[in-house]
Amino acid sequence: MYEYLNGTITLIKPDFIVVDVNGVGYKVFSPSPYAYQEGQKVRVFIEQIVRDTGVTLYGFQTEDDKGLFLKLLSVSGIGPKSALAIMAAEDSNSLAEAIEQGEVKFLTRFPGVGKKTASQIVLDLKGKLGDYVKKANKEALAEVTPELNDALLALLALGYTKKEVDRITPALIEEEKTTADQYIKKGLSLLLKK
Repeated sequence: MYEYLNGTITLIKPDFIVVDVNGVGYKVFSPSPYAYQEGQKVRVFIEQIVRDTGVTLYGFQTEDDKGLFLKLLSVSGIGPKSALAIMAAEDSNSLAEAIEQGEVKFLTRFPGVGKKTASQIVLDLKGKLGDYVKKANKEALAEVTPELNDALLALLALGYTKKEVDRITPALIEEEKTTADQYIKKGLSLLLKK
């Protein structure tokens, strides 16, 4: 029924936000409530889910994130809370890439996702998220500085796979612009965490 809400964030809790739209406060469950700030004017993309227990609103910063949530919901055994937990635990591009690559082991890291559910996610969604991954990669490449590009090439030369380097590239883009050497050090620390 709802596509999005335009309003002001009036409350932020660990699992939801309240969006005030013309004096009406909508409780919206979100994978990343702390991405918002109180008093911020926002557009939140909404998915309304009606169950026997009530009506619940789920909100996302982008239409793509909402689309990924809906795709996760289409998987047998994944409900709204599991889908939110999966999206909260990983950035959407890495998640979509892992599904496209069929990385069952990667998916079992998420809360409530065992090997069977992870296999089901791959089975149901592999081949359906390619456009999402390409779009995210294209946006990321537009922000790569010459220093960061040198650092990424150096990480590949050190023996890391393109997939591993691609996964940490968005985090490196978020870093303050610096030298290639500093990007390499940060990249290595991210790669060693995974």
